[in-house]
Amino acid sequence: MKRIAAALSLSALLASPLALRAQDGPRIVEKDGRHALFVDGRPYLMLGGQINNSSSWPSTIKDVWPTIEGMHANTVEAPVYWEQMEPRPGQFDFSLVDMLVNQAREHHVHLILLWFGTWKNGEMHYVPDWVKTDSAHYPRMIDERGQPIQVLSANSQANLDADRTAFVALTHHLHDLDAQQHTVLMIQVENESGAIGAIRDHSPEAQKEFEGQVPKELLAGLHKQPGTWSQVFGPDADETFQAYSQSRYINTIAKAGKAELPIPMYCNVWVRYPKGYVIRGYQEPGFDYPSGGPVQTMIDLWKIEAPAIDVLAPDVYSNDREFVKELLSTYARPDNPLLVPETGLGDDFAPGFFYALGKGAIGFSPFGTDQTAWTLHPGKLPEAHAENFALIEPLDRVLAKLNFEGKVQTAVEQEGQPEQTLTFGRWQALVGFGTRQRDGAQHAPGTKDYSGRALVAQLGPNEFLVTGIEARVTFYLAPGQQGHMQILKAEEGTYDDETWTPTRIWNGDQTDRGLNFNHEHYAVRIKLDTY
Repeated sequence: MKRIAAALSLSALLASPLALRAQDGPRIVEKDGRHALFVDGRPYLMLGGQINNSSSWPSTIKDVWPTIEGMHANTVEAPVYWEQMEPRPGQFDFSLVDMLVNQAREHHVHLILLWFGTWKNGEMHYVPDWVKTDSAHYPRMIDERGQPIQVLSANSQANLDADRTAFVALTHHLHDLDAQQHTVLMIQVENESGAIGAIRDHSPEAQKEFEGQVPKELLAGLHKQPGTWSQVFGPDADETFQAYSQSRYINTIAKAGKAELPIPMYCNVWVRYPKGYVIRGYQEPGFDYPSGGPVQTMIDLWKIEAPAIDVLAPDVYSNDREFVKELLSTYARPDNPLLVPETGLGDDFAPGFFYALGKGAIGFSPFGTDQTAWTLHPGKLPEAHAENFALIEPLDRVLAKLNFEGKVQTAVEQEGQPEQTLTFGRWQALVGFGTRQRDGAQHAPGTKDYSGRALVAQLGPNEFLVTGIEARVTFYLAPGQQGHMQILKAEEGTYDDETWTPTRIWNGDQTDRGLNFNHEHYAVRIKLDTY
């Protein structure tokens, strides 16, 4: 993990070094509607790998590191299990947490902890046995038929108190363990929260609240007129009520955790897909996706009711590129940083990384990045994701800063679109996909699997950082600009932190036909001028 010396004010000079390190803890910073995850006082781009659900154990942790290192990740996402951490009420076992933190340090990566508490994929599988076996005290949701389901009720104070107590114990322990070293960057509060098996809780307590008036602060935030839930929200009343109950529940947990350890906290989202989830094939909250989670239509409500949650982060399990672009645009909001904490491991999900970078993402992580043979066998890597990270990892700190400044654009190949144009004021970059482009050809040939991708970042008025895979990037003056374009210098090189080290100058064939990027992981700084 990279470190920098803090810029010290007079008052800071009087503080202890440990106090200074604590002040530089991970945080989300917003500026002009753009966001950055600051780590040790600077923007940080999370190149992540989320391990499988059952891999945070001593017997399997050894299978994590070959993948994390092989794919050039700088951050590992790993679950913490409530059932293991609190096997009996009030008795806590932090051995797995300590193992994760210490091993992350040994392997020089950061860590994001995933709290598997009340919810995991819309159900309650990770709650302790003493919760599962005492439904009288820790009630489950009741469906519309009056039957209990495998989901704890978000309308129960006892359920909330139990989860909050455990989460506070976790964050208190992490404060003692990591407040100065900042190995842990963020905590995911629950996992794909919501209800599978019912749209909302029909217990007597929840039903009474549902039949009452919608709270005034929610009405004001959503610009709605007073009434009951059914009157105000019509056919969406059940899902909206569940989202209200659930967001407040999770906000209470996150707020209590931040009082112990003030680092960013987020919720990942099992999103709504256009044609329904592939397993079920239709759209219905509580069945197609967990009801009550911060899906696309519930973001505004969650922003009102869960201010302690810094990021609502979509899990992206679609390779429909138009849908992916739409989904990322939906979650990339002035009030919500874009983070993709999970995506598919296959090569066809890798272009999503460049889409996310182009929309200012603070991080991106494929799921299943360990060699336990559940998703990857020993010696195997997620090849396209690994190539993405190998390309970007040497540039990560610089790109994090430039993206926070709004100076990064990307191009991703799509079927029928072998060329795209990026505009930077007086300059345009024409990106053609498929690097075996013949002289005199009218258009770029494209690639067989539409895998071309490119990134262009503006370093100055006439200077750019360029990289890509299966792409050619050619600069032109934008229409209406005067003069003729010329290249003053094109340098291949790499960054050591934020210091550029050139390795050779490109000229002749290497620039006359644009800047060509295959699979060599080149980065080029190019300076332009006119005559």
